[in-house]
This record gives sequence, structure tokens and C-alpha cells, in this order.
Amino acid sequence: MPRLGDDIDDYCTKCKRTTDHSVAAMAGEEAVKVLCRTCNTEHKYRHNRSGKMEMTTEEAFQKVLASVTGQMSGTNAPPKEKKKKKLS
Repeated sequence: MPRLGDDIDDYCTKCKRTTDHSVAAMAGEEAVKVLCRTCNTEHKYRHNRSGKMEMTTEEAFQKVLASVTGQMSGTNAPPKEKKKKKLS
């Protein structure tokens, strides 16, 4: 049972992920508003339901790897080189 000011996990639509929040308002024994501790946005408590699946660890790793190497995951082709324009 959360209390006012307690830490709670919830989905933040501004951060687009589950983050730590602080309980900002209560109605009886239930949290109704929370404050995101990452972006400081106050919003209604969503019970950590986003409607989207969080990325798995493997998906996150592949996304970072693709951004670093410039390749899509699963391909072994070297990155394409850009053609240089000749100045006349």
C-alpha cells in the first residue's frame, strides 16, 4: 500500500518508458497522481500500463549495436560508403 511521497514504478508518456515516480496525490488508500523522478512531469497513476511492450534486453542490445556499427541487426554486410562529389 503506497503512501504520499513513496517511490513507485509507473509508465511515463513523456519519457516513453517505465521510470521511478513519487506518489503526489492519494484518494483513500490508492495513488491517483504521481511525479516522474526523471523528467519531473506530474500525471495520473497508470498502474504501469503503457499499452506497449517494453524492449527486451536483447532488443535493446541489438538497437545500440546497430546504431554504433551503422548496420541493421542480422546482416553481415559492411556499411555502405558515401560517394564523394568532385569539385570542378
